[in-house]
Amino acid sequence: MPGTLIRGATVVDGTGAPGRVADVTIGEGRITEIGQHLTGTTTIDADGLVLSPGFIDMHAHSDLALLIEPDHLAKVGQGVTTEVIGQDGLSYAPVDDTTLAETRRTISGWNGDPPGFDWSWRGVGEYLDRLDQGIAVNACYLVPQGTVRMLAMGWDDRPPTRAELDRQCELVAIGMREGAVGMSSGLTYVPGMYADNAELAELCRVVASLGGFYSPHHRSYGAGALEAYAEMVELSRRTGCPLHLAHATMNFGVNRGRAPELLSLLDAAIADGGDITLDTYPYLPGSTTLVALLPSWAAAGGPAALLARLADPEERSRIRHSMEVEGSDGCHGVPAEWETIEISGSPDTTVVGRTIADLAAASGRPAFDVFCERLVADDLATTILQHVGHEENVRAIMRHPCHTGGSDGLLPVITEANAAAKPHPRAWGTFPRYLGHYVRDLGVLSLEECVAHLTGVAARRLRLEDRGLIRPGHHADLVLFDPATVRDTATFDDPKRQPDGITHVFVGGTAVIRDGRHSGALPGRSLRRTPAGTTR
Repeated sequence: MPGTLIRGATVVDGTGAPGRVADVTIGEGRITEIGQHLTGTTTIDADGLVLSPGFIDMHAHSDLALLIEPDHLAKVGQGVTTEVIGQDGLSYAPVDDTTLAETRRTISGWNGDPPGFDWSWRGVGEYLDRLDQGIAVNACYLVPQGTVRMLAMGWDDRPPTRAELDRQCELVAIGMREGAVGMSSGLTYVPGMYADNAELAELCRVVASLGGFYSPHHRSYGAGALEAYAEMVELSRRTGCPLHLAHATMNFGVNRGRAPELLSLLDAAIADGGDITLDTYPYLPGSTTLVALLPSWAAAGGPAALLARLADPEERSRIRHSMEVEGSDGCHGVPAEWETIEISGSPDTTVVGRTIADLAAASGRPAFDVFCERLVADDLATTILQHVGHEENVRAIMRHPCHTGGSDGLLPVITEANAAAKPHPRAWGTFPRYLGHYVRDLGVLSLEECVAHLTGVAARRLRLEDRGLIRPGHHADLVLFDPATVRDTATFDDPKRQPDGITHVFVGGTAVIRDGRHSGALPGRSLRRTPAGTTR
């Protein structure tokens, strides 16, 4: 029986092929026909609009937001129909009671930590089951290597024993068998950054054996960035584990104009048989937590031990030397540039939107002291923007054929403690910014190329055999947008704004966005790796 008819759209199918005007019908959650003069019980007149596959956010931090606010307007409103969560080596499964409490505290700046929430899951499968209770978009999960290490051996800055490494491998394998599509790392975040290459290689071999991929936030995006990328490429080659480079940027002054060097490295590895993809966000500033800038040794032992070091004058002096003179590993080997570090989230509304340098000048105190006092006052949960990006690098990297889109957007659940937060606008604007600013306004990519990066290329990385393209029989994850008006409206001053120009978003054939408004439908679910290595 005919279902929904999308009539007269310019179909941009996710392969990179030229768009063509056609009718598309949807029935029972899938695309049924593509052609001319089709019929349906419900008709959407799409003359002048583009129909594309739903966008795939390859780097999302919606692990908690999906459960607290399952309508997920921030993402579905910009055309996202699938997200990849469990990023940067830190998330909420697998955990035990102790690890869950420590993880919640560690990433409360990313996600919030709402009182009274039901944290009853512990394993990856149980977490995915919670997602299946009703969300607006689909979600894939990466086993977080830092959380796994925390669960197996705590916060110690040392190599694991054989038993501890075996336990980590077991936890990764269990998570993969329960549906995770791969493993993430945050190699400038503790405790994951304490792992050396030998430890990571053992885990990557497990991931590869189960059909997954490795997505590292590698050891530096500043000084030593190219060496850090090369380390991950070599790790992939040695272990046979497919590699997806998270938010693959070249930041800080030392890397201005150096994107071609990164792309040459990747091209050589791909020509030699490497299976490599990457994601980027189309903005210059980055975003993270203030505590992440500390040297890794300062956080050994966990949050309580870190706060004790900040209170010890000798330890504090040592931290200051690492940050301001040497360039700490947490700040990518670059001496702290306090004027680039802007507070985006804190219970103290008077500091949001101001840089550490500005606060120091206003108070007449050293910037490092302001930095430490902010960490203590916010119990390590301060979030920041880092103004360290370069436009020429952003444009060069997004042109590469292995490029995909990732928002890296923080969506902290709003509580009294963070009500004034101004998170990075990429959480609400990434995908329409690609289509409007970089495609229509600047012509960095053609529309067909860009859509392929945001859909088909990403779906192949995730091994989604029946998503990411407009094909009969594929799941009807679709976006209808106006190419003349689509644009991001979220700004750094007002970051939580729905974009313009996206009229309809279908997830599994259900209209979640209809005529630009959320329908209230929650058809999304977890997409799980199967024993064959595909994702369904």
